Amino acid sequence: MSKENNPTYSAKDIQVLTGLEPVRKRPGMYIGSTGVDGLHHLIWEVFDNSLDEAMAGHAKNIEVSLLPEDKVSVSDDGRGIPTDIHPKTKKSALEVAATTLHAGGKFGGESYKVSGGLHGVGLSVVNALSLWMKAEVRRKPDVFAQEYKIGKPLYPVKKIGKTQETGTTITFQPDPEIFKEIIFDWTRIVTHLRQQAYLTKGVKIVINDARKPLLVDKKEQFPSHTFYFEGGIVSYISFLNRREEPAHSNIFYIGKDQSDIFVEVAFQYTNDISGHELSFANNVHTIEGGMHVTGFRSAITRTLNDYARKNGFLKEKEENLSGEDIREGLTSIISVKLREPQFEGQTKAKLGTPDARTAVESVINAELADWLERNPSDARAIMGKVILAAKARIAAKAAKESVIRKGALEGFTLPGKLADCSSKNPEESELFIVEGESAGGSSKQGRNRRTQAILPLKGKILNVEKARIDRMLASEEIRSLVIALGTAIAEEFDLTKLRYHKIVIMTDADVDGAHIRTLLLTLFYRYFRQLVEAGHIYIAQPPLYKIQKGQSVNYVYNDTERDRVIQELQKAADEKSKAKGKGKGEIGDWEVSGVDGASENAPAAEVTSVNGADGDVKISGVSIQRYKGLGEMNPTQLWETTMNPENRVLLQVTTDDAEKADQIFDVLMGSDVLPRKKFIQTHAKNVKNLDV
Repeated sequence: MSKENNPTYSAKDIQVLTGLEPVRKRPGMYIGSTGVDGLHHLIWEVFDNSLDEAMAGHAKNIEVSLLPEDKVSVSDDGRGIPTDIHPKTKKSALEVAATTLHAGGKFGGESYKVSGGLHGVGLSVVNALSLWMKAEVRRKPDVFAQEYKIGKPLYPVKKIGKTQETGTTITFQPDPEIFKEIIFDWTRIVTHLRQQAYLTKGVKIVINDARKPLLVDKKEQFPSHTFYFEGGIVSYISFLNRREEPAHSNIFYIGKDQSDIFVEVAFQYTNDISGHELSFANNVHTIEGGMHVTGFRSAITRTLNDYARKNGFLKEKEENLSGEDIREGLTSIISVKLREPQFEGQTKAKLGTPDARTAVESVINAELADWLERNPSDARAIMGKVILAAKARIAAKAAKESVIRKGALEGFTLPGKLADCSSKNPEESELFIVEGESAGGSSKQGRNRRTQAILPLKGKILNVEKARIDRMLASEEIRSLVIALGTAIAEEFDLTKLRYHKIVIMTDADVDGAHIRTLLLTLFYRYFRQLVEAGHIYIAQPPLYKIQKGQSVNYVYNDTERDRVIQELQKAADEKSKAKGKGKGEIGDWEVSGVDGASENAPAAEVTSVNGADGDVKISGVSIQRYKGLGEMNPTQLWETTMNPENRVLLQVTTDDAEKADQIFDVLMGSDVLPRKKFIQTHAKNVKNLDV
């Protein structure tokens, strides 16, 4: 920057942020974001402090309560934050912990051998981002308290009573200036705390929702859950596999200290083709894995290959089992507790401590081999499972290579049924996947040929939830889609070769259309999840009704919107009536035409007033047409309502909660009928516009 542009640039222009100012200035650096994830991260930060007390053996009970006015309270029966005067700051240790970054009992000494909140910023960050916070500490025989406003103490730490208990209660109210929307998600909190209870066996975790009571048997009750698991992560494996058929009876478990790192691993195979792998470091969910996961994968692959060779499950000339074979249908939990974990970032998504890999590898190498020898029936079942996976992988590889060769040979001709766009720029190109030749014909004629491609599918594609990739690629419809996308599949998948950055599922607004949409979403989620995560998958929203009066046309997308338009017509009739000095105009009974419409003689139902006394205003010429399928629309209508970027409504498919999405797909598309039946019974009353 030249002197002329900023002639006064000097030392006074250098900002120095003190106290908790850096947190309020850049909250994303400390809690990831100021959206829903960051909001809930405030609870995790305070809860982790209580959990650290439990992991250190000083607490047995933790209680989390959601309170009115967007307040949250976290209480434990640990030792209580120290309140005596800190030798350096000359302030109460409680005030130091609540108002100073990187101040806590986790940086050295023996207070905490393992801790999830290793940065020492948890309580102070929550304080900085809260409109109000109160810390109440029980250190018998006294109870101490201090309140804060936007991170600053309102008064010195003081005694407020007597007690025979110990522990800490933190109550905070997030600052609406930082968090534009403050809505705590009960389900998300319950799921997280249940997970923590599994990981800390013998600790009771209670969660209460005191915001709004529910009516249960004509009595008001506040929702509450209590979690306590003696089985720990073995119980967690059983919970994760509750909807699956186990491939072997005994769950493998080992908990062992190795080089000052406590390694805890549990796993079980199921007869599913997809698996679950959860990893934790000091109870922090490392969603991106890390060194402990690398050590586990390496050790289990080596150990099972050695066992297969030694016991004749693999012949001399057969190739080794791959990591992919080993992990098919495997539900595993890898948890490590160590003194100074090296996380990548404050949100702790990945563990980078190299010693964790060595420790996990050593424990699994020694203990798994011994477990297999002691449990021969489980070992045989596991061998049968992984060898079948290996055979399927070889068959799938041949099928994938066939599809990839086919795509390469066909080049830009692509599948015959694909009406491609002329643009070769993926960023502006869109692929519409439509059901049936009728809808395909309308969409091909109505589209923007430069940027919009159309791929019609014949009938319902294969349900891939329980199908291996070789069987999946035997389907002509799925092969056509894979070739059209251009990314290949499985380990050959390459997102940079995607030919369209918007992939739009466009199906009829009926039960069959919903089923086809679900089948396609299952395919994308299971085999093209990167497309979902990158935000490339969309669902088109074709209109349900066309409401026309003269030259004025309204396309509406649901019954509520339809009723609103009818009310507007009623209002217009009233105004016209008043203008003429007559009585109130009325729209009489109306009916909807279409395949299942009440009127079968006319292309559209007429909406007219009830023939009443002289002076009533008649409203005629208003028609309502119910669309049963995309094929009923002419190309112009389909373009105007569903494909034109200026008018259309597209829903972007996301995976904000991948684990929950995985479970939903398993329930809806899996082979087990009972969970699906229960799901339908639970949600049946919420279904609208059900066409049967």
